[in-house]
Parts: sequence; C-alpha cells; structure tokens
Amino acid sequence: MSLIEKSWYKKQWYLNPLTWLLLPLSLIFCLLSNLRKVLFKLKIKKTITSHVPLIVVGNISVGGNGKTPMVIWLCEYYKNLNKNVVVISRGYGGTSESYPCEVDQHSSPYECGDEPVLIAKRTHYPVIVGPNRVENIKLAIDKHQPDVIISDDGMQHYKMGRHLELCIVDSKRQFGNGLLMPAGPLRETKSRLKSIDLVIENGGDSPLHYVLEQGGFYHVKDNKPAKFKKAQKSGIAVSAIGNPARFETSLTQANINIIEKHHFRDHHKFTIDDFTHDSNINIFMTEKDAVKCKSFAKDNWYYLKVDAKPNALTHEKLIKLLNTLT
Repeated sequence: MSLIEKSWYKKQWYLNPLTWLLLPLSLIFCLLSNLRKVLFKLKIKKTITSHVPLIVVGNISVGGNGKTPMVIWLCEYYKNLNKNVVVISRGYGGTSESYPCEVDQHSSPYECGDEPVLIAKRTHYPVIVGPNRVENIKLAIDKHQPDVIISDDGMQHYKMGRHLELCIVDSKRQFGNGLLMPAGPLRETKSRLKSIDLVIENGGDSPLHYVLEQGGFYHVKDNKPAKFKKAQKSGIAVSAIGNPARFETSLTQANINIIEKHHFRDHHKFTIDDFTHDSNINIFMTEKDAVKCKSFAKDNWYYLKVDAKPNALTHEKLIKLLNTLT
C-alpha cells in the first residue's frame, strides 16, 4: 500500500499534511466527474443499453472490496438455473495486443488480467475483457447470445447502460476518510449509494452482508486439494490484493501460523524472483494471486479458496432483484 493509500484510512486524517496537499486535486476530480454525469443526464453523451439484462458489481471506492466473490456467486446462481452468462471486465493489469478479447481458464493472466482468469477458471463461463465496455457487450451478445451479462466493476462507466447495480463495501475500511480521489479512496461521493439497487458489505454485521466462506487449500501448481499435517500448517503469507489483512485473517481462522507477511501492490505481476525465501517454507496466497504463479510454483505453495455466502436477508433481496431481470 502506497503512502497516499495509507493516508486514506488514518483515523485522524485531518492532521495529515499529505491529505491537505491533495485536496485541490480532489476538487478538480469532483468537478470533472460531476460535469461528466451532467453530460450523460442531458444526453449530450449517450448511454448505450443492451437488450440483454446487465448487472454491474462495483463500488464507489478504489481497492479490494470483494467484488469478484460476488461475481462468482451470481454466476453460480445462474448456472443452477441453466442460464447462459457472460462476464465482462476491464481486465486490469492485462497487456493484450487487441481488445476486446475473450478469456478462458487457460488464458494468461498477464495478457487478460488476474481476476478475469480467476472468474473463468471458477465458473467456466466466457469472460470478455477490454477498456471499452460497450464493445465487450457487443462481442458477448454476437458470439454467445447470453441470457445475462455481469460486469465486474464498471459502476462509473455511464456509457454502459445497466439494469441492476450491486455495490460492494469493505466492512472494515468502509469509505476511509470519505474524500474523493486522490485525497481519499472515493470514486464518487457517498450520496451515489442512494441510487444503487443493493449495497452489500463484505464481512461485518450490517443487515445486508456476505461472509467469505473458506473452501479449503489447494496446490498452486496443479489445483489439487491440499492436506496438511498439523506441523505443516505454517508458512509465509504472500498477497498482491487491495486488502491483504482480510486474507491474512482468513489464514489465521484456518489455523495457519503466519511466520512472515509479504505484500505487493494489487495486480502485481509475480515472477520467481519475488520468492527468495527458503524453498522448504510453505507459501500461502489468494486464489487470484495463484493464477499468476502456477507456471513456476513449488509443491509447497498453496492457495485458499473462498466463496461469498450472503446472509439470509441479503440472499432474499438478491433473489427478488434477479427475478425481475429474466
């Protein structure tokens, strides 16, 4: 986490000189963002809405809020209904030579982005990535004729019409200091939450939330389930995600003794040179990071599988909203 990002979550942020230095830039960001919204409201800029129902799973803040587990939950829900789904994504961190491009479970995370490859691997649904969401949608419809399209992020892409918006909020970090970027973590002000269909917290005890249910450990090298003897349940926690503390808490809950913590920036492109530890020491990582390390992983590298599990009220409200689409 950078110095600026750390400043977002300080309790007494108003005592931080860096925050005050960045406030003028946040004001410019606010003016430009609001101008853009006005242009769409006045239809000077056009919103293009497809005939296929589109669900946006996003947030109003930057950083890891837990969107991907909810995207996977939605895919599994529709799979049980025998519905055809396509997921679209920006494919952040990918370096494909052409867009939009289609992702499957065998695609390179360095070309397509780590989260799209993870979603494709877990759901076996097609994932289409590219910076132009409207083009992604067109390819999804032309090639796959989906019943539903799910957008992983994209809440602020107002050119992309949507039929349902789900906002995921990290229960621990919430909205940080409540300021817009770069002085704070917000892409939009909290007033935006009033227009969102459902605001769901990742963790916590709010009325609408989901928890991350652990699905066991797997070998990074071959995705086979891992079994540990008690003496083996210790090692190094390695993560390149927005909120590594959440992952490390999950490891502790799984009775893993963390002897070291290695943090990298979100979407970091791992190489074998990032792992200079004793090769006999276990490595534990997230499933998102594992897709980037599979080609050079050792036998004692493991990832923890997690799934979103909505509480009863969230599940009820989700089903009601989803039933209005198809």
